[in-house]
Amino acid sequence: MKILLIVYDNGAFTHGFPMGLGYVAAVLEKAGHDVEIYAQDFHHFPNDHLTGYLDNNHFDAIGVSLIAGYYQYRKLLALSKAINGSKDRPIYVIGGYGPTPEPEFFLKKAQADVVVMGEGEDTVVELMAAIANKSSFKNILGIAYREGDKVYINDRRPLTQNANEITWPAYHLFPMHYYRMLRMPYAESSDFVMPMMSGRGCTFKCTFCYRMDTGYRERDVGEIIEEVRFLNKEYGINYISFQDDLLMASVVRTQEISDAILSSGMKIKWACNGRLNYCNTNLLKLMKDSGCVFINYGIESMDNEVLKNMKKGLRVDQVIRGIEMTLKTGISPGLNIIFGNIGDTRETLEKSVDFLLKYDDFVRIRTIRPVTPYPGSPLYADAINKGLLEGPEDFYERKHLNSDLVTVNFTEMSDDELYECLKWANGKLLSNYYTNAHDQAISGVRELYDSRDPTFRGFRHEEQM
Repeated sequence: MKILLIVYDNGAFTHGFPMGLGYVAAVLEKAGHDVEIYAQDFHHFPNDHLTGYLDNNHFDAIGVSLIAGYYQYRKLLALSKAINGSKDRPIYVIGGYGPTPEPEFFLKKAQADVVVMGEGEDTVVELMAAIANKSSFKNILGIAYREGDKVYINDRRPLTQNANEITWPAYHLFPMHYYRMLRMPYAESSDFVMPMMSGRGCTFKCTFCYRMDTGYRERDVGEIIEEVRFLNKEYGINYISFQDDLLMASVVRTQEISDAILSSGMKIKWACNGRLNYCNTNLLKLMKDSGCVFINYGIESMDNEVLKNMKKGLRVDQVIRGIEMTLKTGISPGLNIIFGNIGDTRETLEKSVDFLLKYDDFVRIRTIRPVTPYPGSPLYADAINKGLLEGPEDFYERKHLNSDLVTVNFTEMSDDELYECLKWANGKLLSNYYTNAHDQAISGVRELYDSRDPTFRGFRHEEQM
């Protein structure tokens, strides 16, 4: 069959490689299908361009994947309108973290034919075979589908337990010269960046997390290094951003990956998502020596009771110790904080703001967002049980309208008080960041003219350098 996969435009000038669609494209191509990528992100096509493209090019099936954000939901509705308006509309399939928890809602809103729930590689191959053979969908695990106004939700498909069996993304189908321009902390103009997966899943169960697949499945380090070598040779990639939910799944696992990168002889930079309770000086030094420049930490709160309420599996003393060790090692830490969770108060927020101000290395802007109970998360179920949320329609159409606005207030404060707290916190954090930027700029002016530096290349934004 001829299949079109849509990479939607999120409004950014550069985009990261869409790994989920990359994996799906690979297994479909391996199964003998003709797969084409509609890179709206690269071309910045308006949504209605897709209608004309479908009118003029026949496809048997079309696929869109998305996560659970407000922007992604609105984008899906716009793309669905374009798809459904085509005179030659293909079988329409959607998937990803967004539709998986509430497939009936998404099927009806998008007027799609099928939702692929959870990991899609095995499911989508079986689904496309059924479409090609015009056979029933009723025994295909891992899908929900619509027949007229009636929706059928099949049982979930078991996860692929051996992560090494998962086919690499079909990189050759995508505009890699565009995706490699993604910028990450400490990426220089000569660096080409690409996201990768060292494994799937997470060993923790935070209440705000919407990823419904349980367990952690790691890839063999030799397989990881082989893929890095391929990316380096074929596309010049020299900066890997590991986008696993959690690369630092244990001290031993992190050591194994760091050792493998170091032993490979490749001079690459890399970044990952990490856990502060696994930090120690020797591990961080090994990560640094192997090329790690950035570790994105999910801290969420600087109050032990709030951390306990969200089942974070982390304590404040571990956070402080881990961040101090990370900074001392010379690795930049991502300091992610959310507010408005069960137990949060003005005092818990002040602790978080003080922490961010104290340990800010000014590599990234630090802000605090309100916690969001995304569908699929335990917090979403809790909000519904408490009568704070009615369901997906209430979430997407009335409550979750922007990630920086409150979706559900889980605190004892009023909404007005909650917003005053966020206004104070982010005002203070942004003032700190831009005051530092101002001071650095003025210092640069003085240095230029005092030293008569001939290497100075003009006053410009960092992105232009």
